[in-house]
Order: sequence, then C-alpha cells, then structure tokens
Amino acid sequence: MLLTITTGYDPATDLGYLLHKHPARLQTFPLSFGKAHVFYPEASQERCTAALLLEVDPVELARGNRHAFSKGSSLAQYVNDRPYTANSFLSVAISRVFGTALAGRSKERPELAGQPLPLEAELSVVACRGGEDFLRELFEPLGYEVEAEGFPLDASIPEWGASPYYKVRLRGRVRLSDLLTHLYVLVPVLDNEKHYWIGEEEVEKLIHKGESWLDMHPQKQKIVHRYLQYRKSLTRSAMARLTEEETEGEPESENIDPPEKVPLNRQRLDAVFDELKKDGAVRVMDLGCGEGRLLKRLVRDKQFQEVLGVDVSPRALEIAERRVGVDRLPLARQGVLRLLQGSLVYRDERLTGFDAAAVVEVIEHLEPFQLHAFEKVLFGVARPQKVVLTTLAVRWVAGREVSPQ
Repeated sequence: MLLTITTGYDPATDLGYLLHKHPARLQTFPLSFGKAHVFYPEASQERCTAALLLEVDPVELARGNRHAFSKGSSLAQYVNDRPYTANSFLSVAISRVFGTALAGRSKERPELAGQPLPLEAELSVVACRGGEDFLRELFEPLGYEVEAEGFPLDASIPEWGASPYYKVRLRGRVRLSDLLTHLYVLVPVLDNEKHYWIGEEEVEKLIHKGESWLDMHPQKQKIVHRYLQYRKSLTRSAMARLTEEETEGEPESENIDPPEKVPLNRQRLDAVFDELKKDGAVRVMDLGCGEGRLLKRLVRDKQFQEVLGVDVSPRALEIAERRVGVDRLPLARQGVLRLLQGSLVYRDERLTGFDAAAVVEVIEHLEPFQLHAFEKVLFGVARPQKVVLTTLAVRWVAGREVSPQ
C-alpha cells in the first residue's frame, strides 16, 4: 500500500519541514496492524516526493481484531486485499505518521503550512467500489485534477472484465493539511469498508476533519453514509451537525431512515438570510458568528460586498474561516470576509458603518447584567440600519437561564 506526495514548490525540499520527516532518512513507525515507512524517492530544490509505504500483516491483524472481515469465511481474515489497496489502514497511518501536518502545523515553516502549494498525490492501488465516476465525484469538487487508471481482474482472461481497483493521481494547488484531510476521509469512503468498529467517536472525527468542506460537497450524503458504514443513528447525527439541513434523494441503504424535517436552527438561518437579502444590504455583520454557518451563505452571495464576522472565541473564528473556505472562492470574492475577535458588550468602533447586523441565537448566552451593555454597543456604537435578531425560547429565574418545560 503506497501513497506518494510530490511538489514542485521552490524549494521543494520544504515538503520535509511540512511533513516533519527528513528527506535524507528512512523512518519506520510501528502500527497495530503492521509497519509504516516514510522515505523520499527524490528530493531536490525543483522537485520532492515523499512516500508512505504500509506493510500490513494480515495474520497479526486477524489475531488482534476478532471483528475484522467477519462478513466472510475464516480464510478471508488472512487472504484479502487489505495489505495491497489503499483503505482505512492508510487513514490510520496518515494520522499516526503525519499527524502534525494533518493538523496544519509546522514548527519550521508555519507560514508555509497555511499556504496552498502545487501538490500531486498518487495512490498506487485503491479500491473504488463505485467506479471511476464516483472517484471523480468525490475529488473533483474539491478542486483536484483526477487521473485514474483501471486494472483488469486478470489480464490473461479479458472476458472477466474490469476490477474495482485503480491507480489514482490527484493534482491541485491546495494546503498540505487539506490534501491529507481529504485522503484521510475519502479513501475509506471509496473502499466502502473499515477495519475497526464504528462508534460515536467516528462522528467526531468526521465533523472535525470535514468542518471546512464537507457540508458544501455535492456528495456529502454518500460520504457520510459510507464513512459511518450505514449506521443510521450515527449518520443522522453527523448530517444534522454538518449541515443542519434536510437531505435530498432516496437513502442509499434500506438501513438509512428517510430524511427528517428541516431543523429549527436551519429555518432561523434561512429567515435571517432572507431578511438581509430582501432589503438590499451590501455591508453586513454577523455578531456572535460562532462557527460561520451564516457567514458562508453571505460570502457566497454576490449581493454582499463586505461581510464581518465577530466572535469572542478564537477557536470558533478558526472553524468559521475553514468552513467558509475563502481560498476556494473566486478571486473576486476572496476579499469579502473579515473576521474579528471581540466582545459584544464592549465599545468597538470597528463595528460602525454597516447596513445590517445579524444576531442569531446570541443574547440567550449573555448574562442579564450584560444585556444593557450589549444594547449600547449594538444601537449606540454600531448603529446598523437594520438588525435581524433571533433567540431561543428561554426565561430567566433569579439571574439564571432556565429552559422552558
């Protein structure tokens, strides 16, 4: 099982700093199912290639995991395609071996870690249970140029037809962390199999890894269903948290429940967006923007020429920036969004001059004594021409917020 990542960035050997793996050394990492080796077939200033080679031991795997490959006979636990095709083992290895790069961090080249680079990833063999069309449907919406070379089941017996295996190359100008994240999530989706038990922690992984791109992906429903192995309670939870919108079309499996009603949060966002749009607002701000669900919709609408997101939480702003995906927008829209860390109860002149302000489910998080200060900031300092405000149904008892019965 082999993955290579190549760049022509100058100097190309900076790839070693981003991956935290020295180009002049072979490094080996023990894994529960075998070993992972990292080496560099080529490393020059003009071109650098890092290789991740997995050695999967099916005997040790079967001994250590009684659930593995339980669908087949006992022989299938030892004789299968797992050691040779890119699958969920590769995702585990990426997380274990390239964890720092996957998180988008680099001690030696921090600015480069956040910069889109010319990158090419090659998977020597990947099982694509859905065909080449599905492979393209997964990666092309993310901006990759896709090359796929299919393999026959047996070259000496052409009447057997094609196999589900492909050699795949992905080319694009992306951040290394984004490339690794897309591979981490989508390779098991292509294979449509996982070698370990699927539980709630897999939902958390999917939400975390997909927070900046998955909710906008045209194949998000298939991705969620396959990633979570058609566990209906888990897929419902993931879809609600990712998009908070009604899924479309028929479910892929009879084990998947029909689409549910549009959640109230999504209905509120729809109403706020419609209010901001119908009055022709051009400069708008989202006060208490959180993780950027409304911001993403505003930035993608050409009516809004300046969008400001304000939140007290730096972590929420980081997620909002990734969710909006400014670097994936057309160049003409990449300067529309500004993010600002700040409190809504302190005077801030940077909030002035906007046509409209959205305050979506914010005031219920303020203490009663902060409400007057917030009122002064919003109507005395910021003074937008229009305010669209929503709040959950709550009541206050002795200074404490109490949910209605």
